[in-house]
Amino acid sequence: MDPRYPIGKFEMPTQVTAQRRNEAIAEIASTPKKMRAAVAGLNDAQLDTPYRDGGWTIRQVVHHVPDSHMNAFIRLRLALTENNPTIKTYEESEWAKLADAKAPIAVSQTLLDAIHERWDINWRSLKEPDFARPVIHPEAGQKNIDWLLFMYEWHGKHHTAHITNLRKQKSW
Repeated sequence: MDPRYPIGKFEMPTQVTAQRRNEAIAEIASTPKKMRAAVAGLNDAQLDTPYRDGGWTIRQVVHHVPDSHMNAFIRLRLALTENNPTIKTYEESEWAKLADAKAPIAVSQTLLDAIHERWDINWRSLKEPDFARPVIHPEAGQKNIDWLLFMYEWHGKHHTAHITNLRKQKSW
């Protein structure tokens, strides 16, 4: 198994149904709770342990998830309010080096809770045609809201698995 991709690389579902979308929305809604459970009881030394050689520390992962999901929240809002918007990328590896990536994780856990609460309201408000609304990703090309939904369903599980796999490996 490649420790960079503990649940595998992102793959867009081949068949998208209303039920599958609802499952993805529920998974996204549960991400903050699952992230909290993944880091529960870890001390600072454990939080400052990389999940793999050359990888981010658990602390950086915990801060990265709300960074990423804030961007995704904005991307969804752009897709819902503009015609074919080009969404912005960001240098996530550089963000992980900023001073706030060393802050107590409670700050980012609270931020993740708030983002997901608002994000969930928007996800659940969407009608079938909304999921086809387009966005242009500078690196991935023409995508749509379905792609955003399934990408971020995967993203939360992906980073939670980084933490839970390290905990299993270290018997924490």
